[in-house]
Amino acid sequence: MTPGARVAAAIEVLAAWADGREGLDRVLLRWGRAHRFAGSGDRLAIADLVYDALRRPRRAQWLAGGGDPGSALAALDARRLLIGSLALGGTDPAALFTGVGHAPPPLAREETAALARLAEEGAAALLADAPPGLRADMPDWLMPALAPLPDATLDAFGERAPVDLRVNTLKTDREAAMAALAEEGVVTAPGPLAPTCLRVLDGARRVSRSAAYADGLVELQDAASQAAAAHANAAPGMIVLDYCAGGGGKALALAAHMAGRGRLMAHDIDPARMADLPARARRAGAAISPVGTAGLPELADRCDLVFADAPCSGSGAWRRNPDARWRLTPHRLAELHDAQNTVLAGAAACVRPGGTLVYATCSVLHSENIERVRAFLSGNTGWKPEREPLSLLPSGTDGDGFFAIRLVKGVQD
Repeated sequence: MTPGARVAAAIEVLAAWADGREGLDRVLLRWGRAHRFAGSGDRLAIADLVYDALRRPRRAQWLAGGGDPGSALAALDARRLLIGSLALGGTDPAALFTGVGHAPPPLAREETAALARLAEEGAAALLADAPPGLRADMPDWLMPALAPLPDATLDAFGERAPVDLRVNTLKTDREAAMAALAEEGVVTAPGPLAPTCLRVLDGARRVSRSAAYADGLVELQDAASQAAAAHANAAPGMIVLDYCAGGGGKALALAAHMAGRGRLMAHDIDPARMADLPARARRAGAAISPVGTAGLPELADRCDLVFADAPCSGSGAWRRNPDARWRLTPHRLAELHDAQNTVLAGAAACVRPGGTLVYATCSVLHSENIERVRAFLSGNTGWKPEREPLSLLPSGTDGDGFFAIRLVKGVQD
């Protein structure tokens, strides 16, 4: 596919996504299946165009003269959105909107005029008097909840997230992992927030095909997620339960902290989410036992450490999943609060007296973090925070947003 044809495909994908029936990943998958002629390189390039556009859709469309699509993106103009996104990214849209072959039709007069104004005055000046939600590229209803965040964090949501790896200390150390990756064209450097973190500088798409990955030397895991797992202070010999294990990334990190000694279990309310965990554990050299819901009563008051990475808005990772912020609604957020309360209660029941519950989310919203902890503590005597919570915000140089707090269960007389 030509670059112009890829832009036309991205416009088609964005228009399909805007009807609200499917998430972005599914729309991209469906488009790929319907267009078998598109090679893997084409599909990756189209996905990049789409994700970049949805990291800043309101400002991109508005700056391209398409008006403000608003919080629900019901008025999304996929063509104007791509024009604005390309311009903000430093690409001249006129070079791609040529009408030649399968490229989109050439720029209209009003589109050219909008781009000329953008080039002359700059995005910052044009956005100076725009509504807060448009400037921040966030749904209007979320702006009060985002008010405590610094402008740098809101700006970071419009950037691509870095690619980080966790070195699996059950099998190797950081220097050896870096060398093994370098042999296959993956350039890394020590990353932030955790001593096990490697930041991928070049060759990110080679990681999953590398021997270092296949042999379990490294796992894809954001720096903030690694820091949250380290905050749990799992140690050799402990009885540990990952209460909301999902795909098992945190469980694998906990296993490394336990150095292969002790008992590590993984539970998820939806066992299908853990389908890949046994294979991942074998590759990592970790022993992790799955626990179904029926087995949780046997763990009551028995675990030294329970790690509960609760379901949440995922707001800390909106750089990676930019469509999620537009699919979140007040009703859905209220449902997540209820789910978080339920997770806290269920996870707490498995902690032994004197043991620790770690409540974590990949969210930057206080309502999902400290407010849920306060609600739990107000209704459960005998628990207390052990220290200040880990509270990380996304930025261009660090990891995603993450929250984690250690709660200690008192020993009864």
